[in-house]
Amino acid sequence: MADVTHILNAIEQGDPHAAEQLLPLVYGALRKLAAEKMAQENPGHTFQATALVHEAYVRLVDVDKPQSWNSRGHFFAAAAEAMRRILVESARRKRSIKHGGARQRLDLDEAVSLVREPEDEFLSLNEALDKFAAEDAKKAELVKLRYFTGLSVQEAADVLGISRATADRYWAYAKVWLYCAISGEGKPETS
Repeated sequence: MADVTHILNAIEQGDPHAAEQLLPLVYGALRKLAAEKMAQENPGHTFQATALVHEAYVRLVDVDKPQSWNSRGHFFAAAAEAMRRILVESARRKRSIKHGGARQRLDLDEAVSLVREPEDEFLSLNEALDKFAAEDAKKAELVKLRYFTGLSVQEAADVLGISRATADRYWAYAKVWLYCAISGEGKPETS
């Protein structure tokens, strides 16, 4: 992984060939994380893990103004945020009238009408996560790393530079906070 940090520094310095060297080193990890994330989505989701990785990579590296990466962890945190933004944009696009967002779905059993659409759930999570980030950025970053890139608690702790025990506490608190925010059951006490 020292190669990744070296290449990220080269990208920052404007080396035009560094981005080509970075993709083979991080593609496998990003693809695995995106596949895990997409496996958690409801069936019929139109985004493929490969497309999600490619779109996130383009946003991170293939830009006119080179990004500044402090470390491998910073890069993967930015990748998590890019994947989150891509999925949010996709959910918003699906809800737009142009893409059938105002359509009325009819189900013979009428049970489906009680279930929220996956896009609604995702947008609710995104809104709650934005509020949570305003309250506690580090815990919100842990959620992004776990949820959007599929990192384990230990891997996310390593990226954030915190202990496993602290990451476990942050994760437990974040899940309760987000549940309360999304369900409308009030806000948990601060930790």
